[in-house]
Amino acid sequence: MFLRCLLALLALTSLSFSTNPGVQVRLTKKGLEYGRQLGMASIQQKLKTITIPDMSGKVKLRPVGKVKYSLTNMRVKSVGLPQSQLSLVPGTGLKLGIGNAFLSMNGNWRVKFHRILRTHGSFDLNVKGLTIATSIAVKSDETGRPDVSTVSCAATVGSAHIKFHGGGSWLYNLFSKFIDKALRKALEKKLCPLVAGAVSDLNPELKTLNVLAKVDKFAEIEYSMVSSPTVSASSLDLGLKGEFYNIGKHQEPPFPPPSFSLPPQVNEMLYIGVSTFTANSATFVYNKAGVLSMNITDDMVPRISPIRLDTNTFGAIVPQIAERFPGLKMKLLLNAPKDPVISFKPNNAMVQATAAMTAYAIQPNATLTPLFVLNLDISVSARVFVSGMKIAGAITLNKMGLTLGTSNVGDFKVGYLDSILKIVLKLVVIPQLNIRLAEGYPLPTLGKMKLANTQLQVLQDYMLIGTDVQFTP
Repeated sequence: MFLRCLLALLALTSLSFSTNPGVQVRLTKKGLEYGRQLGMASIQQKLKTITIPDMSGKVKLRPVGKVKYSLTNMRVKSVGLPQSQLSLVPGTGLKLGIGNAFLSMNGNWRVKFHRILRTHGSFDLNVKGLTIATSIAVKSDETGRPDVSTVSCAATVGSAHIKFHGGGSWLYNLFSKFIDKALRKALEKKLCPLVAGAVSDLNPELKTLNVLAKVDKFAEIEYSMVSSPTVSASSLDLGLKGEFYNIGKHQEPPFPPPSFSLPPQVNEMLYIGVSTFTANSATFVYNKAGVLSMNITDDMVPRISPIRLDTNTFGAIVPQIAERFPGLKMKLLLNAPKDPVISFKPNNAMVQATAAMTAYAIQPNATLTPLFVLNLDISVSARVFVSGMKIAGAITLNKMGLTLGTSNVGDFKVGYLDSILKIVLKLVVIPQLNIRLAEGYPLPTLGKMKLANTQLQVLQDYMLIGTDVQFTP
């Protein structure tokens, strides 16, 4: 899992849009350090897979004369990576440095001299002062998904010391310096391709990032990049589109995403800023899909409620309803002629909604007789929280205003219905909405990432999620 967590976070670099982001992601030095720890374990395993091709040749040695030699079955036994650093290069990208690494190998040797004399044995090779420096580029493929590659790499081996065992190992020891040099060069040629291969191996996995995240049967969220990453000395910032769409129909809302900036916080590994644009694109999508319309009947009102949806209850306030339609159940149709508007202010998330409520009397033959239409101005407070890899919420009613739209039962004072409708909203409408809000909406999922020690703040025009991250193999 070579730097999997970091490259996943760096990978969404599509330049297909030139607009303000709805969601911003910040990777801090603390996040980089966590990635370095994971990356070193992965690189260490990769280095253990190094194989050196069999080597053979001839050399003249005094007083022995011409000697043919071969080194075979060379394999790595152990690897140590005591020093490593992963750093951000402002305006450029990511740089990985490994220093003072060491490894040990073993293999077999064989020699032939004086044409007929042969001997063989084993050897140990200890390599010290191994260094690797590499830069990684992160781009987008044609689908807006990530593609990573090595831009540059340099590797050196400080020293290699070989020791021969068995048979006529004294022969090998006579030209061990020559063998040391050859093996050191062979190792150096292997290191950079190994690192490049480890980076390239990430691409199939990075293709699984949720650039388009399905929410439910109505909506999905697009998390493609709107610009290239911004790299500073302390963090790497990504701007994601962060926009809800109706599934199969990507229609832009009638409002653009405003600009916003994350505060200079670096205590957590990762910060995710979700703007009001993202939230309001959701209300646009769901209202367009008809999800914000609701039919309310008496069987939806809890039995313990003193208020029933029937002409007797409403007739106690509007007598002409009871007079004209005695003893009938009622049905309320609630819809939103305008998209609800979500606003974020420090420590305060609010939703303002304009709704129309049409009241019907249900006739014995199940036909509906319209009674009146009320216009509602509703204000609710929202509690927002993170659940797993989703952002969820719950709302409570603040206040409600009523005006009479049309009436088929004559004029009446709508204020008398205020208490009844508030009970209907609190006992039926808001619980139904909270069930859906509790299911949550997916955050950008970057590889096999989980959030830990998560905190959420509501700030001016956006929410800020500060969190540590965990990646599972």
